[in-house]
Amino acid sequence: MFRDLVDGLDSHSTEPGKLLDVPFVPTDEDVIEAMLNLGEVGPKDVLYDLGSGDGRILITAAKKRGTHGIGVEIDPLRIADAMDEAGRNRLEYLVDFIEEDIFTVDFSAATVVTLYLLESINVQLRPRLLSELHPGTRIISHAFGMGDWKADEQLELRGGNLRGISIYKWIVPAQVAGVWEWDDLNNQRYRVALRQQYQAITGSAWLADKAMNLKYAKLCGNRLELEIQDGKTAALNTFTLIFKNNELQSVLEDA
Repeated sequence: MFRDLVDGLDSHSTEPGKLLDVPFVPTDEDVIEAMLNLGEVGPKDVLYDLGSGDGRILITAAKKRGTHGIGVEIDPLRIADAMDEAGRNRLEYLVDFIEEDIFTVDFSAATVVTLYLLESINVQLRPRLLSELHPGTRIISHAFGMGDWKADEQLELRGGNLRGISIYKWIVPAQVAGVWEWDDLNNQRYRVALRQQYQAITGSAWLADKAMNLKYAKLCGNRLELEIQDGKTAALNTFTLIFKNNELQSVLEDA
């Protein structure tokens, strides 16, 4: 489908303001359902669809899940189609469609973002997605990845005409690189020095001035799970570090 149409297009210019060069291919209803399920989209979400076309993703989410949504589209004819369809379904109070450039529009209010774009465009959007969306925001892409930002989840559809279609999910990570300290329940001082590439975390750990083994680190949104061990046989000490505004807000400890 879309990928077949754009095999040669992804090497062409995809400068901001050129999104009309990307062919409009309607998303299959089963793919939409799979995207919304993977994103765990619900009535409390604010869904932004970047390159919304005829609006079917937002309209489906509003109709079936009560989700508020904003469609961003540069083609005024597609916006008119989307508004007409929203009106026929009496969903104007849940969805809106705006004629703006996806490279400049403010999407910071989103809790979920959906994409059906070229990978090269996803990569151009990536810095803004990482810096302007709140940690924990879900990004769902139909068919195309995000360069070297590995998806947190990837779903391969297998039914009928959908065989071979991939859907990708990323969870926007907090920025946690740096040195962080906290006291455990026994008033012992822990310290970690963390390195970060997207959601992948590596680093070192200490208890007081003693080097420890950082066995495990998993970042999901603003929550960082750590397992720290003294040597190879001692019991694991498990902590969840919660970040806000790029600062360590609180620490939970498994007693």
